[in-house]
Amino acid sequence: MHADREEFIRQELRTPGAAAIAGVVFSVLLGISLVLVRLAVPGDPSDAREWLANSERRHAVLVAVNLVPFAGIAFLWFIGVIRDRLGQREDRFFATVFLGSGLVFVAMLFAASAVTVSLATGFRGGVHSSADSAQTWRFGGSLAHALLTTFGMRMAAVFMISTATLTYRSGVVPRWLGLAGYACALALLVGVNAVGWLELLFPLWVLLISAYFLIENRRQTPGP
Repeated sequence: MHADREEFIRQELRTPGAAAIAGVVFSVLLGISLVLVRLAVPGDPSDAREWLANSERRHAVLVAVNLVPFAGIAFLWFIGVIRDRLGQREDRFFATVFLGSGLVFVAMLFAASAVTVSLATGFRGGVHSSADSAQTWRFGGSLAHALLTTFGMRMAAVFMISTATLTYRSGVVPRWLGLAGYACALALLVGVNAVGWLELLFPLWVLLISAYFLIENRRQTPGP
């Protein structure tokens, strides 16, 4: 009797199928943010003259970084959806890597956004000719770039590898989706510093995973 009651409560507290929408929200918000930053900020993070004096580009960057907190919240919810899908099939080793890399990615994303918004608001009139001003900008721009691209996206790649391994081994996702995760993760690990647009692979893959979950939920939901 007591065991049946616990099982009933557990079932009632399970994450609703619609929670997979969190992955879609994350993908859209992060994708928009990355595109805005890539279009507005020059390829060399230490060069400020191309966008600080341009109000439209600076506004685009501010819009991008203000989307990041909402993307981070949706991503944390997405992590919960994955864990709920795995249930008792969750492997402790890969689950630890999966959760740790996801949390570190969010921390890196928030830190890079904080540095970027500080630069955008602190240097509204452009970088002054003083050596201190130019050095501060170069340091801040390089720090934001390193946090997001060099470290953050590689944590995203580790998250993709662990997620693909967990979901594929447990049968939660089809084989092709797991292989796509490995391929995208490899591209991020090796080439993200050379080709910045590869960053979009991460939200795209999360979007595919979320879309698959939503389709499966619809198939498994009994009709009226």
